[in-house]
Amino acid sequence: MNINLKDKLSKLIDKKLQIIIDRLHENGAHAYVVGGTVRDLLLNRETVDLDIEVHDISVEKLKEILAEFGTVDIVGKSFGVLKIFGLDIDWSLPRTDLSGRKPEVTIDPKMGITQALKRRDITINSMAIDLKTYELIDPFGGYQDLKNKILRATDEKFFTEDPLRFYRVMQFIGRFEMFPDAKLNEICKKMDIKNVSKERIEAEFEKLILKSKIPSLGLRWLQEINRLKEILPELYNCINIPQNPDWHPEGDVFEHSMQSLDAAAKLQYNDNEQKLVICFAALCHDLGKAVTTINDEGIWKSPKHDVAGVPLAGAMLKRICGKKDIIEKVKILTRYHVEPTSFITNNAKLSAYKRLAVKLGDVTIEMLYKLLLADKRGRNGKSHVPLENSTKEPDEFLQKAKEAEVVMHKEQPILLGRDLLDVVKAGPELGKLVKKAYDIQINKGIKDKTELRKRVLQNYLKK
Repeated sequence: MNINLKDKLSKLIDKKLQIIIDRLHENGAHAYVVGGTVRDLLLNRETVDLDIEVHDISVEKLKEILAEFGTVDIVGKSFGVLKIFGLDIDWSLPRTDLSGRKPEVTIDPKMGITQALKRRDITINSMAIDLKTYELIDPFGGYQDLKNKILRATDEKFFTEDPLRFYRVMQFIGRFEMFPDAKLNEICKKMDIKNVSKERIEAEFEKLILKSKIPSLGLRWLQEINRLKEILPELYNCINIPQNPDWHPEGDVFEHSMQSLDAAAKLQYNDNEQKLVICFAALCHDLGKAVTTINDEGIWKSPKHDVAGVPLAGAMLKRICGKKDIIEKVKILTRYHVEPTSFITNNAKLSAYKRLAVKLGDVTIEMLYKLLLADKRGRNGKSHVPLENSTKEPDEFLQKAKEAEVVMHKEQPILLGRDLLDVVKAGPELGKLVKKAYDIQINKGIKDKTELRKRVLQNYLKK
């Protein structure tokens, strides 16, 4: 293997860190870079995480040495993981642990690197780099599996002890576009995953969405091993739900959802939260078709699937996402995802775009536009790969929203309650008048405060 690991690590190990490593070695310890850091270096992927496992030293001695270089935070003494304040590195000791939500952990500094790597989940994560010699330690063939794009359990017994590893396989498939061998598939088909906490499931789904170019691969795998119905029944119910081929040449609703998800994953976002919202919306937007699809004189239709999909999207996401704000935004996008097409088809006025911006609440029209792009691109009838180009429709929708000046936020009300207090007392009546003024502003395009005040007070003063 002609890989200069020392050069690769030089970008991660600065002068201060090298001094700490040398200090550990001087005290008889042996330090290794382990896990995902090694994998990502071999894949030439950018990595910011650095996990160092230290052997042949006690927790107390490790803490004592690290304390020479800063304040030491014990992430969990029983887990043998320490951090130096201001240095984003996990310093861990080899350990054995039993399965369960509160696993019994035993730290074993003399375990040996091969045994320590054996306890990791899959072979591509069961490699280490010796920080004395910069030699790759690869007792289970992880490097070859990386090259062959194969996911293999390092040890079947240890793998099944932690059911979270099932979900890790799911997100590794999407992130690395690697696939389990037959043995790992069989293990995952039978694993009992009912006791994995929601928080840990959420973390793996977030990695699938945020770190994958093709996140659908992980979900398609769930279906291939017959676990999708158990984990995401609302999505499973979309399988074999037909669509009008004139609009959806890609096939059933499940295929459309997978392509839309992948299309959404390729878009540019302001931050991770927005990416999660749009990708989850792409996954959920047509769930309602599973309960509304009918054949009307030979044509497949799904009347009001946008409305029917809202509770289904909420129910599905509650199992894999603990962020209520994200779930609510996805529900809003699901509810209004057909509006852009309707607007373009019916040549809606700018006032309609302004009203839509109000209805969307915390969701922006820009976000709805991105969902529309994913929706339109998820219609490739020739392969599983979403279409590259947008259609004319999303561009027209965005342009109209720009003209209405509501792409990033709704139009702000011109007339406020304080502008009417000289005539109307604070209370429900005032609120109704302010709302009426805003309706006139949006629907009639009136932005003159004096004119708005005149209009809303006309009938009120006649009472």
